[in-house]
Formats: sequence, structure tokens, C-alpha cells
Amino acid sequence: MQSIENPMQTLSHQNFAMEDWRGGYRSQPEEFAYWIDEVEGQIPPELEGTYFRNGPGLLDIGGYELRHPFDGDGMINAIALSKGRAFYRNRFVRTEGYVAEQKARKPLFRGVFGTQKPGGWFANAFDLRLKNIANTNIIHWGGKLLALWEAAEPHRLDPHTLETLGLEYLDGALQAGSAFAAHPKIDPSCDRLGGEPCLVNFAVKPGLSTTITLYEFNPLGQLINQHSHSVAGFAFLHDFAITPHYAIFFQNPVTFNPLPYVLGLKGAAECIEFNPKAPTRVILIPRSGKGKVKILETDPCFVFHHANAFEQEEKIYIDSICYTGFPTLDEGSSYHQVDFSAIPAGQLWRFTLDLETDSARSEQLIQRCCEFPSLHPAQIGQPYRFVYLGSAHAATGNAPLQAVLKHDLTTGEQQIWSAAPKGFTGEPLFIPRPGATADDDGWLLILLYDAERRCSELAILSAQSFAQGPIARLKLRHHVPYGLHGSFTHQYFGPHI
Repeated sequence: MQSIENPMQTLSHQNFAMEDWRGGYRSQPEEFAYWIDEVEGQIPPELEGTYFRNGPGLLDIGGYELRHPFDGDGMINAIALSKGRAFYRNRFVRTEGYVAEQKARKPLFRGVFGTQKPGGWFANAFDLRLKNIANTNIIHWGGKLLALWEAAEPHRLDPHTLETLGLEYLDGALQAGSAFAAHPKIDPSCDRLGGEPCLVNFAVKPGLSTTITLYEFNPLGQLINQHSHSVAGFAFLHDFAITPHYAIFFQNPVTFNPLPYVLGLKGAAECIEFNPKAPTRVILIPRSGKGKVKILETDPCFVFHHANAFEQEEKIYIDSICYTGFPTLDEGSSYHQVDFSAIPAGQLWRFTLDLETDSARSEQLIQRCCEFPSLHPAQIGQPYRFVYLGSAHAATGNAPLQAVLKHDLTTGEQQIWSAAPKGFTGEPLFIPRPGATADDDGWLLILLYDAERRCSELAILSAQSFAQGPIARLKLRHHVPYGLHGSFTHQYFGPHI
């Protein structure tokens, strides 16, 4: 079995200025609604629908700086595209915590990633309340627009105005206080629906043993399948992957000591410790709810995001972004001053699972620092050829994401478009061209930060030849803080044209 080794951390040349990168981590307290009039190139007229994106919009509360961006309140961005025009709108999710803290002009809740209330440990000790920040992902399914944060219920929004309609319990599938993960998968052909698509998601309840609950919903948003399973030990589960028959989770080799959190000294995520000598456990849960849960062991690694998984020739393959440790800040340090050379870089690895021998092997697919994998939506859970990722500009070392990478899993060929030195990217989103037959015939959408303008823009690239650069750059009038995840619906939720 090939071991997962640390990538070279020393940059041969730095392709960015820290001051430029930090500019994308400014709060954006304003809410806008306007036609995007400044466009370089041409928006493809057949690109019709709405691009939604979620992420932390505030990096401070009343001037009180957050310890970590992931503790920021969720701000939804929507760009509606039709007939070659684009309309932008953003709005904060009016969670109970957001409304209360904006009124108080100070933090009232502790953040999972280390943000504490003012007043030191005494003010934070034994306060174990979680603030639902609704800041991780957003999806339109079953006629509902849902803002997701994995430790609590979704918030439902009006897709036209982004107004917060309240907590959403999915017609009784969830209870008050239920978790609902921020990485749902859309199976393009679900066995339980005769080949129709279904939404698959999970909830996790960690502890000395961890309970994983799987949900499946039909296109109307109705629950069609639900079952729960218990696995031994604490499990940090952010994402998962699916095949037609399995939901697949990586149980990272970490331990959780809650005492510093309970005593008000650290955030919950700061109490996670990575054990490089323990194996990563791959959990395979039958999606039908019938059959035995299988657990295989592989090399120690830490995984936030999976690209895809598929079944082929009696084996299961899963492609994942792997780190050699838990990427976290040093105690007392600020994310503004992060030393990229001191933290592990994400890389794409493939894990081959042999269910007959209960064995696993791994191989590296991409050495370049990368994250946020995306692929053709019709190939989720299926054999696939192309994966798209946000990546570093340099071929080696850790650095901010400044490029977009296309990797051909069949030939190994790569294309890269870089926005360096002044541009900073994130998650690309692949949108197939209507009526397309080629796997890569479509567009990549990516919301990037331009440090030259100190504003953001939506770049539209041709997925077949995006190394040539964007075919359209939609210039926003302001910046959007670096975000997390987004989705696309072919429904247009903009003003009448």
C-alpha cells in the first residue's frame, strides 16, 4: 500500500502577496441587488439558471474579530443568468443567532472553530450552546432553497428574494435540534425511484460511539428512505460519497478531548487531535438500509471533501482530497497571519476498496495543492473521466487557491487556468451545456476575488478549453468574502427580462 506522504512545503517562488490574499477576508455587511453591467467577454446565451453560493459574510461582530472564518454568519449570493444577462443579489441568512448578535453588536455565542464571547474563559465556561450559522452550502431541491450547516437544521429561503423563511424540517423528516449535513449528493439515477434522481444526505451524532443517519428524498422533496447506524469511536464527518449501493464515509484518525471546550478555553474544533499512527477507517453503509455495514482500514490521512466514488469490477473506488494532518491554526495565532508552509496541503488521492478481501490501497492522483472538487452532475456515483478543482498556482507547496485545474482521470492530462498573482479562487462548479454529449462540454463557474480591484467577479470558463481563460468575467461592484460551497439550478430566479 502506497503511503500518503507530506508534499514539499517550501514554495520555490511565491505567486501572491499576503496583503492581497487577506483582502478577501474582509466582512461584507451590505446587501445588494443589481444587474451586473460590467462584463468582459460574453455570457453564453444558453446558460440559463441561478448560481447560488454560501459562505461566511461577516468576519467580525460589532468590531469583535472572529477567531476563524468558519465561525462567520452565512451570506447567500445569487447570480441569475438568462439571455446573456446576469442579476446579482446577496442576503444574510436571518438565523436566530445572527439577529440577536446584530442587535447586541457583540458575540453572544461561542464559535465551533474557536471564536469566544468577550470576557475570557469565565464568560465562556460551560456555555455549550451552538449557534446555527447556516454558512456552508445551499441547495435547491423539491421546490425549496435550503441554507445548510452540518450541526443543525437547514434554513429555508425564498429563491427570488433570499428572504429567510425559517427553519426547515423537511416535512417531518427532521426534528427540532436535528443535524443535517452540508454536503448532500444528488444521485442522478436512484434505484428506489426507478431511475429518477434523488437527494441523499446524512446526519451525524458523535460521541464515544457515533450514529450516522442516512436520508433519501425524491424530486418533490419527500422522504423515501431513512436508516441509522452506529460505529465505534468519535467520528469527524464533514462530507461523504455515494455509489448506487453504498454511502461511504472516512472516519479520520482523530480524538476529541472536550475538557478545554467545556471549561471555555477552546472551541470544539480546536479540541480535535490527529493521530498519524492510527489508520483511517472507511465506512461503507448500504444505501438500501439492508445488509451489513463494512469497515476497512487505510493509511492515516485527514479528509474534508470527496470528489466521487464508483463501483467497477467488484471493487469500489473513491477519490478524496487528503491531508497528512488536521489543517488547523497554531494556538494563539490568527488566520490573517497563517504560514502556508507550516500546514499540510490537500492533494487528490484514489482509494481502491476490495470488498472480497476487505483490503484497501491508495495512490496519489494530483500532487499540486488542491481542494473543492467538482464534476459532471450526471456522473455522481458513477465512473467518470474529468474532475475540476480549485488549486494553487505553483506545482508544489501549499498556498492559497489561485487557479482552476482540470484533470483527465483516463489520460492523466491536465489543464490549468491561473488568476495569479492578484486573483484568488475557490470552488469551481461544472454546468453541462444543454444537449451536450461530451463529458466535458459545459462551463465552469467560479466566484473569485480580484485583489487589484478589491472586488469579486464571476468567471465563466469553457470546460473544454479553459486554459485559454474566461469567456466572460462578470465584475461585481464590491467584494464577497471567500466562501465555501454552492450549487446551480436551471430555474431562473431573477427579475423579468
